[in-house]
Amino acid sequence: MSRVAVVLFNLGGPDSLAAVRPFLFNLFRDPAIITLPAIARYPLAALISTTRNKTAQANYAIMGGRSPLLPETQAQAAALDTELKRQGVDARSFIAMNYWKPFTRDTARAVAAYAPDEIVLLPLYPQYSTTTTASSAKAWARAYRGPGRSRTVCCYPTATGLIDAHVAEIRKVWEAGGRPADLRLLFSAHGLPQQVVDAGDPYAAQIAATAAAIAERLPEIADWQVCFQSRVGRLKWLEPSTETAIRQAGADGKGVLIAPIAFVSEHVETLVELDHEYAELAQELEVTPYLRARTPGVDAGFIAELARAVEGALGRQGVAPHGPWRCPAGHGKCACREGTA
Repeated sequence: MSRVAVVLFNLGGPDSLAAVRPFLFNLFRDPAIITLPAIARYPLAALISTTRNKTAQANYAIMGGRSPLLPETQAQAAALDTELKRQGVDARSFIAMNYWKPFTRDTARAVAAYAPDEIVLLPLYPQYSTTTTASSAKAWARAYRGPGRSRTVCCYPTATGLIDAHVAEIRKVWEAGGRPADLRLLFSAHGLPQQVVDAGDPYAAQIAATAAAIAERLPEIADWQVCFQSRVGRLKWLEPSTETAIRQAGADGKGVLIAPIAFVSEHVETLVELDHEYAELAQELEVTPYLRARTPGVDAGFIAELARAVEGALGRQGVAPHGPWRCPAGHGKCACREGTA
């Protein structure tokens, strides 16, 4: 039986308030995030991490002084290993974070020591972007020098288990809220600069596909919209913003139910931005109800879908999506078209 290593890519998050500033520096020095030469990017990353440190620390303080992303990812890794074992796959999951511990370079050494026959690179970003999956995959390619045949799952925006998990959670929250009729379902995704998408990044198209697949399963909530959160900087970002969408819902006499469809675990963008900042905005605007669906986390169907993604990848080489999605023409930065994640 082949020995399989599953490498779960994720962003990472500070594990203490003291780690917030270096975490931000690592984030903004990534050329996938700020596309300037290193001689300009590094000083800019230092400036941004310094100026944003106090505000970011306050946000992480709300969550107990640290990001919950690593423990949530560890729970997903353990659940995935259990599911793969149940299906007869001898696999061990490793976590490779891009901007905080466990760093990709350290995970690469751990995987090499494990000496796998097969490696599946599996992002915990359902929708592909050059700023997330591609960046993680490039960091892995630079770091890994061990054995094993490798392949990449580049995305799974419409995979059944992912859609099922979101549908079940949204319906549960809607029913618990009394099945309100005057409600707009907001599919909130992390934003990107418009110029990144214009350059061929398929992220926005994949977000739209995820939202449409979920909405099709929820005819009882017919009013829905995609929106984007977490904007930073002065560039034009994908629109409408989540703030704008909440304001518009209020103007239309609607409450909102927000579903964070670009995230598979809880972290600062959900637990602070959605649960505090936008909740306070909704209260000020008298947008009621204000409801929020949770991320898939360790939902059994979602974990089973990840296991199917691993098993499907073992039967091939190279880079490919999992599930029915294929990027339409015009997305030149699609991992399948470029031949690399």
